[in-house]
Amino acid sequence: MAKATILTEDFAGMKSQAFGFAERAGYQKQLCSLTPKRPWSFISAPYWPFPLKSVKPFHIEPSEIIISVGSVGGVINAALRNSERPAIHIQNPRISPNKFDLVIVNPHDRLEGKNILISRTALHHISPQLLAESKDKWAPFFKNYKKPLVSVLIGGNNGRFTLGLNEARQIANQLAALIITENVTIALTPSRRTDPQAIDVFKAILTPLGAFIWDGIGENPYLGLLACADLILVTMDSVSMVSEAVATSVPVMIISLPGKSKRISLFIQSMQQQKRVKLFYGRFEIWNTGPLDDTEVIVYKAKKILGL
Repeated sequence: MAKATILTEDFAGMKSQAFGFAERAGYQKQLCSLTPKRPWSFISAPYWPFPLKSVKPFHIEPSEIIISVGSVGGVINAALRNSERPAIHIQNPRISPNKFDLVIVNPHDRLEGKNILISRTALHHISPQLLAESKDKWAPFFKNYKKPLVSVLIGGNNGRFTLGLNEARQIANQLAALIITENVTIALTPSRRTDPQAIDVFKAILTPLGAFIWDGIGENPYLGLLACADLILVTMDSVSMVSEAVATSVPVMIISLPGKSKRISLFIQSMQQQKRVKLFYGRFEIWNTGPLDDTEVIVYKAKKILGL
């Protein structure tokens, strides 16, 4: 199997986009995790005069393509670029797109050019086949929980949005009211960024009401929550989580958090305009909708453009 080298910092959202592209393009993934050195870790990567000397030593094995994500991955990919293998970058690189063979962005990045592809959602690996397989696997686990099943995907603090104890308590109380008034089952999974104390708040309020909350032990039921849900609630801090949620066939509602991000706000507005998501105000809502996922189309176009 052909191999793809992935250059990025160790952030779940970045890795999921590169992994998703590589997997759905039929490449074996080779992750090369990048760590900026001091003092360059305090300086935006596009301003590094010598990118390859600004990160800790890394090794790249032979591969057919290099895929980078984020500004750090981008400047390293651009510095390594040669004619032997295509250089693909995901997200706004914050440097000239001409330093890559192909750049994949979202509409809110507002980039245009002959080597730029625009995807309405973040790239990911949540294909219809994977959802079907995950439903077969996890449906027996959730069969003893009453329907409808409301899956809740919780993020955390990220420098732009806040999800602390107060926010966890407010969200948990809204979910508790759903259980009581709508007779639903809440199935909740936190992310790596979720504050452990916030998880304790969710457990204290929701577990006595029959909710399922993943305790971090064993396999993460994330795919099962996507595949088996009748409604998905997802916090607004992650474009990747929202993109994976809207790849399903069920309604998606966005849980607001204190904070501000122009990029994420524009993305959520675009999902609202396409009637794929609604904001969550504590009410249970169901509406006719369908999957929204541009990953397969982007992979097809990328392969055609690059002759892969």
